[in-house]
Amino acid sequence: MARDLDQDELIDRWTLVDDELALVAGKRGPTRLGFALLLRFYTEKGRFPRGRSEIPDGAVEYVARQVGVAASELAFYDWSGRTIKANRVQIRRALGYRECSVADADKLTEWLVANVTQTQRSAERVREELLARCREERIEQPTGGRVDRIVRSALHRGEERLVAKVSARLPETIRGRLFALVATATDDEPDRDDVVEDVDGPAVLAAIRSEPGNVSLNTMLTEIGKLEAVRAVGLPGSVFADIAPKVVAAWRARAAVEAPSHLRSHPPEVRLTLLAALLYCREREITDTLVELLISTVHRINARAEVKVTRELIKEFQRVTGKENLLFRLAEATVDAGDRLVREVVFPVAPQPVLRELVAEFKASGPTYQRTVKATLRASYTNHYRVGVDQAARRVGVPQQQHHASARAGCLGIDQALRQRGEPAVLLGRRAHPGASRPERRLGRPGAHDGHARAAAGGADGQ
Repeated sequence: MARDLDQDELIDRWTLVDDELALVAGKRGPTRLGFALLLRFYTEKGRFPRGRSEIPDGAVEYVARQVGVAASELAFYDWSGRTIKANRVQIRRALGYRECSVADADKLTEWLVANVTQTQRSAERVREELLARCREERIEQPTGGRVDRIVRSALHRGEERLVAKVSARLPETIRGRLFALVATATDDEPDRDDVVEDVDGPAVLAAIRSEPGNVSLNTMLTEIGKLEAVRAVGLPGSVFADIAPKVVAAWRARAAVEAPSHLRSHPPEVRLTLLAALLYCREREITDTLVELLISTVHRINARAEVKVTRELIKEFQRVTGKENLLFRLAEATVDAGDRLVREVVFPVAPQPVLRELVAEFKASGPTYQRTVKATLRASYTNHYRVGVDQAARRVGVPQQQHHASARAGCLGIDQALRQRGEPAVLLGRRAHPGASRPERRLGRPGAHDGHARAAAGGADGQ
């Protein structure tokens, strides 16, 4: 059903110009109105309407006024007889269009394969390009069913060319390793030199496709294992060099959800391409995950160190009220004391227990606190996190000499690697990076390490 048009659309799309008025001039009655409507519809759409229902009533009335025929006369126009066939021929000839022949359809399909479907896999987008090409070539738009067939054929042939191109770039040894990822125990095994040794192919594939868990040392080690399994296949970095990223992403999405049995059912070239796309994308995704795990782990170590030190120091002191006045009186008494003993001058102004509380408060909030936090952080890194942080840092490109000595040295090395990757750096100490909680939200429970920081702040404020 045609929709109603506003005045601007009527003027823009349904106004007859000089040449068109000349074509209409020789017609009479219903034929005059029907011809004018066919002419304007064809000029706008590149095809003829499939019936009266495709022409808005407002357009009929608007064109009828231009040609001097009553709009009701359109009811007498024959939409399937010899008259409309003759009108179509005259309109095509006047506009320079021709009907789409079999040869034209083949040329359009080949053009789509060469220029569209190797970079665009959306059927709707390919359809738009096809219709635009028809207008450029002055070819009448094919019927809906024929357009669908041309689009499907172009998409299929375009993917065949891409798959053949990718498959041809894979060395034989790499092909054997990719096949092994979906092989079963009953399959003929390739040469053992061509596959990753001592692993079950489908199990390795399942691990590679799995999502990371919560932020922890075990998760970090698991992700490192995935990255090593992907890199063990040895996929060339240039295998998808001139393939559109959206095409590679579509292949990766297919390989991520299809079962090994389904992947085995594809032709060898398709199977290789899907698996290569999965590994190609997963290597980058897992590397990014390791970077985020490193950031989250560093912040978690720091937050836990602060919580632990704060809890210990809170037990040792309580805040001293009015300490500014007390310190002023203490300084004043000391200046006026002369050679008198400390206990005779200082203790009457500030008793010994009060001075102990002042010292304890300074230790809990000054340099002593920071040194204790760093020492606790270093011990936590050395005793628990060092293996995972070292391995993850090496995988993301941190030089070994920058992360082997201590937690802080490791974090500085990670900072440099992240800056080279264009990522925000990790800041140690009490001022964490504003985006520090982002990896927690992605990889595990939202804001896990933020809870530690809030606990430390809450514990201090509550005293």
